[in-house]
Amino acid sequence: MASTTNDQELLPEQTEGFKVGEKKTMDEYHNMDAEDEAMQRYKQSLGLGGGGKDLSDPNDPRHCIILSLSMDSEGRPPVTIDLSTKGSEATLKEKPFKIKEGAKFSMTAKFKVQHEILSGLHYVQIVKRKGIRVSKDQEMIGSYAPNTDKTPVYSKRFAEEDAPTGMLARGHYTAISTFIDDDKKRHLEFEWAFDIAKDW
Repeated sequence: MASTTNDQELLPEQTEGFKVGEKKTMDEYHNMDAEDEAMQRYKQSLGLGGGGKDLSDPNDPRHCIILSLSMDSEGRPPVTIDLSTKGSEATLKEKPFKIKEGAKFSMTAKFKVQHEILSGLHYVQIVKRKGIRVSKDQEMIGSYAPNTDKTPVYSKRFAEEDAPTGMLARGHYTAISTFIDDDKKRHLEFEWAFDIAKDW
């Protein structure tokens, strides 16, 4: 159960001396420092200034909508956790997927941003075996402007990982995944499960 994991554990570790910037509206970003080249580059990295029709749904208050999380391993079809339907994450723990020991794999998140700039989105994952934490991984996803018809969905591929290997590594694992931003707002948190096996 998610409640057995300390809330502090699910926060991303911050770089020493890092300070979260002041929150700004879309209009404030558009009007900022028109003469400042560095600011122009930053705004372009967020996708501001590229034009396109804002796709934000006025009836949906969510700021960041996580659509899916996929695991890719060479020579295998991707395994995708569909998170686009509200509540779809509730049954993931009962449907573990299999990973071959020692296999190289990478995760890819697909998501949408709406209404305002999303600042410093992180993916944090705690993995447990028999209730004991065996790893904590985090990936900085980045900062993004609301999606437009020119870029309707964002996609971020995480660093490649190696599945553990050996007889002791084989078995059943549970994981808690959290998508959290610089303001410590949790956009999605869910539990899922996987089995490390000798073969696919």
